Amino acid sequence: MLTTENARAHWPQELQADLEANRFNGCVGSVLVSETDRVRVWHLRLPPGKRCAFHRHVLDYFWTCHTYGSARGYFEDGRIVDVNHFPGDTKHLHYGAGEYLVHSVENIGDTELLFTTVEFKQSANAPLPVPDGIRLQAA
Repeated sequence: MLTTENARAHWPQELQADLEANRFNGCVGSVLVSETDRVRVWHLRLPPGKRCAFHRHVLDYFWTCHTYGSARGYFEDGRIVDVNHFPGDTKHLHYGAGEYLVHSVENIGDTELLFTTVEFKQSANAPLPVPDGIRLQAA
């Protein structure tokens, strides 16, 4: 029987360790640029060859890409999916009570990827905590 653990057996140990360490990571971007009682607005900046840490989505949200580029998504169930992005590329996602998505995104192209993600805090699941250090700091 195929389980999510053996579906990831071919992943490098570093990737498997990052998944285990960040299974409940609520930081869905590089920096939390704005937060109200209704939304969290994130920026995710990925230079070529870099990958963000695994993180968990529990809130309804959408993301928009601002640049051209290629990304590889690594998913908790073992899937690896390559996607080409373009400015304005947008996807909306919804999670019911108890539903979630754990994944990581790697920039496999030669241009920087920049995304904005907007999470809706009034979703079926409670927002995950985020550390103060991830919030935008005035220069």
